[in-house]
Amino acid sequence: MKPSDTLTIAFSLLLTAIIIIFYDRIGAAGKLIVMCSSMALFQFVLVYISGINKFLSLTRDIIFPALCVIIFFDILGNVAHSVNPQDIDYMLIRLDYLLFGCYPTVYLERFYSPMLMDIFQISYTTYYFLPLAFGILLKAQGKHEAFDKFLFLILLCYYLSYISYILFPALGPRYAIEHLQTLDMDGYVVSKSIQDVLNNLEGVKRDAFPSGHTAIALVVLFSAFRYARWFAYILLIPVILLICSTVFCRYHYVVDLIGGAILVVVSLVLGELYYKSWEGRGNGSAL
Repeated sequence: MKPSDTLTIAFSLLLTAIIIIFYDRIGAAGKLIVMCSSMALFQFVLVYISGINKFLSLTRDIIFPALCVIIFFDILGNVAHSVNPQDIDYMLIRLDYLLFGCYPTVYLERFYSPMLMDIFQISYTTYYFLPLAFGILLKAQGKHEAFDKFLFLILLCYYLSYISYILFPALGPRYAIEHLQTLDMDGYVVSKSIQDVLNNLEGVKRDAFPSGHTAIALVVLFSAFRYARWFAYILLIPVILLICSTVFCRYHYVVDLIGGAILVVVSLVLGELYYKSWEGRGNGSAL
């Protein structure tokens, strides 16, 4: 097994246990238990059959991890608010106001232009492609050890963020302080369409804190500086725009971004500790 394999199995079983514990509160709990436990089983099977051919190897390294991120996130929509129904938006709103003396998403309306909105909305969607693009780059360059470490780190960051959404559910400013906003920031061409697609695909997940967009983008950037520095310089401006877009487009409070940065540090520290433990057992090398 690779560390990333054990991580997915562990998170699958953790989510299964949470659903079992809160079975009576969660709709379609039985179906979700089967889904989560099946993810653990399939990951376990992939470990032993991935060497048969290149497609199974690719499934283990790229296709299945990507599906896990999507499927677990979707499951959270049924789990998070059932387990913890107390949203913490009021706390995040107060922290933002305490730090800045205003509501940042409302304040930023003065800088609104349709073109700028389109730029930021497009930047926001790059989040869905950055990890995949960098992972494919490492694979294409034959940096297999670097890829394994990156895959583990990015999955750890995703799964920790998912746990955070259960512990700290929050809708985000586009819902919680919608009544304070004075502009419909639709953009020229693409913003409204992108917003509609994301709303339909994601639904209301209460996934504002911490900002997963910030955390994942920073993990990709950190890994790029470590394993492909030239690519990191290409990513630098897109990542900055992505992080700024989370507030400008009203998906996150500023304190969510701070939470996302803290999540990166936690992921790096835990990842380092895990890899050292793995190395100590003779199974790998330090992160």
